[in-house]
Amino acid sequence: MTSASPDSQDASAHRRTPRAGRDLPAAIITGVVLVAIVVLTVFWWHWGFVIFIAVMLILGAVELHRAMQGLGMRSAIVPILVGTAIIVLGSFAASSYDLGIGPNTFLIAAVGMTAVAALMWRLPGGAKGFVGDAAASLFTIAYLPLMGCFIPLMMGDDLGTRRILSWMLCVIASDTGGYAVGVLLGRHPMAPRISPKKSWEGMIGSIVLAMAVGAGCTVWLLGAPPWTGLILGGVLSVVGTCGDLVESMIKRDIGIKDMSNFLPGHGGVMDRLDSMLLSAPFAWAVLSVCL
Repeated sequence: MTSASPDSQDASAHRRTPRAGRDLPAAIITGVVLVAIVVLTVFWWHWGFVIFIAVMLILGAVELHRAMQGLGMRSAIVPILVGTAIIVLGSFAASSYDLGIGPNTFLIAAVGMTAVAALMWRLPGGAKGFVGDAAASLFTIAYLPLMGCFIPLMMGDDLGTRRILSWMLCVIASDTGGYAVGVLLGRHPMAPRISPKKSWEGMIGSIVLAMAVGAGCTVWLLGAPPWTGLILGGVLSVVGTCGDLVESMIKRDIGIKDMSNFLPGHGGVMDRLDSMLLSAPFAWAVLSVCL
């Protein structure tokens, strides 16, 4: 039996691997599964959606913990994971049921206690590297459970399903508009040192499409005037793009392409949550004020 030549092996590997370096079949399957989970739980099982968000944030915290080890920084991952679950699930429970404590009060207390627990967890490790490790822990808490808790807050509010849909559709529209216009008309780089493919033309496309979708969502889903949706879409487009840039900056500093391989064909959880995560508190604020 003769073995394949190196040239033929390289050629077959090239055929199996897309130009973007992704496993396309795995990416499609993963994407379909994620969309199915979100759609089914958003419409028919709100607790399932919140649990899904908690799991994604926990996986994101693990990704960030592993990534920051490359910089010599070790977050207090155990109290962070426990705190993330409590913050996300508790925020939804406090906003959905009469527990004798308001969701905002619960959120402040839970985030504060998670931060204290993370600092205490690190004390036995000694003084060397304490500041870096503490910074890693507090950064993770602020970046993941604190930003993510606004998602269950929206779900537990009045018209929770429609608020969640409006938020997600605006962010998806922003990403779609930015990509389409950027590919077709992009000429002026917006942040070449962070994300060379982003352009100012793409940013305009993001804002315009997100505002249009936002106006439609507020009129047809939320029963609010279209100007509310214009504000919602514009704000979420800008913040969502910044969220993408923040995650890109983190990966560039650490020197990695993907945060992990938790999602086959997509990379890490954080690679999918970036724009959604930072836009969540703004979506909650705009919808709470304007509706």
